Formats: sequence, structure tokens, C-alpha cells
Amino acid sequence: QVLYLAVKTVRESGHQHVYSAVERPLQLAQTAAILEIFHSLVEVVRSPVSATLPQIASRLYLTWFILWSFPQTQTHILVTSLVISWSITEIIRYSFFGLKEALGFAPSWLLWLRYSTFLLLYPTGISSEVGLIYVALPFSKEFEKYCIRMPNKWNFSFDFFYAAILALGIYVPGSPHMYGYMLGQRKKALSKSKKE
Repeated sequence: QVLYLAVKTVRESGHQHVYSAVERPLQLAQTAAILEIFHSLVEVVRSPVSATLPQIASRLYLTWFILWSFPQTQTHILVTSLVISWSITEIIRYSFFGLKEALGFAPSWLLWLRYSTFLLLYPTGISSEVGLIYVALPFSKEFEKYCIRMPNKWNFSFDFFYAAILALGIYVPGSPHMYGYMLGQRKKALSKSKKE
């Protein structure tokens, strides 16, 4: 639904309207993905928490603390590349795991897509995420949303602007780590399928 709405909106109205077209289903899908962390923790799925948590956390952060919180980011062209990258990734991923659960196997072409499309979609998705956080920085500084100033009864302060800069800093080691993890998974999955 998110992919369909995004592509339809880009074609009919332009990238500036993509967010408004996909907002509710995007928020629902990305928030529901919290269950993936739980599934990983209780070992319903084989994905390690160390790979699942950063991916879900970054998507929730972008969905709620960047796009929803700073409407000024919503018309940026990076929203389109973000939404399309996320959507294609998840359609392939859930189709693969759904067929594997239902039939006990997935077709070889779907296996290849599952472990190959990330080669393009990770860089476009991650670049879009980083770009949108960067676009939000001046607005987070100006409006001081989610900031806690002292003095207060907790004797604690928090500045969302600096937290966003920290988030950008986490992408520096985090992105190559995730990409490397997926390259390893790809090698393992594709070599296993050749043996079968």
C-alpha cells in the first residue's frame, strides 16, 4: 500500500505530496515493526537482535521523530527515495519469509532478490535517512522540540538537536556494519542455495 501510494502520488502530483499520501500506512507499518524486535528476542525468528534493533530503531526514529515531528521535512524529495527503498525491501523480505513459512521453501528468484536488492536499496535508504535527519537539524534547533531545559525537578537536560547529530554519528559505523552483515548473509544464503 505504501509503495503503491508513493509511486501513484509521484506520478500524479509530484514528490512534494508523497508523505501526505503515505503518512498513516507508513506510521502503522513502521510502528508494528516493533514486534520484530520482540520476535528476535524470544527467538521466533532467527534474525539476531543486534541486526534487527538498529534497523527498526532507525526507522521509528525517522518515522516519528523526524518526518512526523518536523513537517518541514515532509515535502523533501528524500521522502520519496526513503519510502520507496523501505517499501521494496519489506515487500521482498516479507514475501520471502511468508512463502518460506507457508511452503517450507521460497523460489530461487525470490531468494536472489531477498539477498541482492539490498546492494542498491540499503545505500538509497540509508542516504535518505541521513539526508532527512540533516534537513531536520535547523528546525530542531529553531523549535527546540523534545528539549528539556534546566532547572527542573530531575536536574536533567536534553537537547534533541545534539541527539540528532549523535544519531548521524551512529550512521558512520552503523551503516557499514549493517551492510557488511547483509553481505555475509547474502554469501551464506546464495552459496547454500547453489549446493541444493
